[in-house]
Amino acid sequence: MAVVNQYKFAGIDNSTSGSALTPLGASVPAVNETIVIKSILVTSAGTPSVTILNNSITALKSVPLTANQTKELLTQPLIIEGGKTFTVQSSTSDSFDVAISYLNIKKEVTT
Repeated sequence: MAVVNQYKFAGIDNSTSGSALTPLGASVPAVNETIVIKSILVTSAGTPSVTILNNSITALKSVPLTANQTKELLTQPLIIEGGKTFTVQSSTSDSFDVAISYLNIKKEVTT
């Protein structure tokens, strides 16, 4: 079994009210992957509160944002296990962008 490490970036522009966003994709990470999120940067046009969910467990709750500023939400890396979900949700209709830097660790079967 080979392990492949890929450093990646995902960004998403949110302009909807309270919808759950999946910036890493709906099916990521796959069962054979682990994701280590190093940075979650949020740039806001308004003043929403952002909540980060890791497999339906609240990792960051109602982080308030200031208009027209960028804020780093993480102080430590966040691990997303394979087959789990990662979502970002806003409390209001204020527009904000989410930028995520992460390490994707893939376990590949080689024969």
